[in-house]
Amino acid sequence: MKKYQIYGIGAALVDTEAVVTDNFLSTHKIDKGLMTLVDEERQFELLSALSSHAFHIKRSCGGSVCNTVVAASCFGSTTFYSGKVADDEDGRFFVEDLQATGVDFHKAGAGSGTTGKCLVMVTDDAERTMNTFLGANLDLTSNEVDEPTLINSDWLYLEGYLVTDDTRTDVAVRAIECAKANRVKTSLSLSDPFVVQVFKDNLLKVIGNGVDLLFCNSDEAKSFTKTHNTEAAAEQLKKYAKTFVITLGAGGSLSYDGVDLLQTPGVTANAVDTNGAGDMYAGAFLYAINAGHSYALGAKFANEAAARVVSQFGPRIDSLEYEQIKHLFNI
Repeated sequence: MKKYQIYGIGAALVDTEAVVTDNFLSTHKIDKGLMTLVDEERQFELLSALSSHAFHIKRSCGGSVCNTVVAASCFGSTTFYSGKVADDEDGRFFVEDLQATGVDFHKAGAGSGTTGKCLVMVTDDAERTMNTFLGANLDLTSNEVDEPTLINSDWLYLEGYLVTDDTRTDVAVRAIECAKANRVKTSLSLSDPFVVQVFKDNLLKVIGNGVDLLFCNSDEAKSFTKTHNTEAAAEQLKKYAKTFVITLGAGGSLSYDGVDLLQTPGVTANAVDTNGAGDMYAGAFLYAINAGHSYALGAKFANEAAARVVSQFGPRIDSLEYEQIKHLFNI
């Protein structure tokens, strides 16, 4: 039996989430609904602008893979996370907040510079807009990947955000190759339409001859496969992944278990904040299939978890809710 069920590698970011108006986005020339990479000066400018308003603000350890392994850990998976933080207050906050959720962190030593941050801005329609300063994550190397621990894990889980430069793409490729060579199952999230459109070649390097499980939403799936509907995208994704999940927002999800395509209806929710919905879905799904359940049940379980997280502010749900969801599905 492996020590860890999920080994995640991603951009270690301190998330600052704030409720904003559409007017705030337009005034500050922020592209709504997208993830935009910014420099430290630009992010400081936006954070300063926010601090002068009485917007609801929440701070937590974050980044896509971080949110997923936190969710899986809170459901009961044994999880390990690799990322790069700096030796600063934000870096210490990130590690402490992560470990408080039960996730083990690779202590390769903090770097110089500044810990990465993501400003997540949520509007009244529950849509999230992200401005990300990668900071120390730009210096991520294979030193931050604990290969003996990776080999002692059931799954490797990576985010598409890693491929936004060639150096971190190489880290992801090496991790995938290590996993495949040691019979560790591989999973990848395409992460964002922007990543798919601009860095598809790097994604293909990471995927190589295929991954065991691919996560994406409908827009990412269509963009990646250059198709015009979700069903056509699903057929094309079979070339890249043994199994996959395409999330459809309120429409639920479409999953492929290696044999059958499974349409799973969504769970009705009063959406307050869509940030973290896909990350929560992936964490819940990985937890369920690691616990020996089918993709059909995993999709239902993950849809329920995603509906819970969009119904409140922030990428986490209350600790009691994890147990409630498990009880609902007799897991």
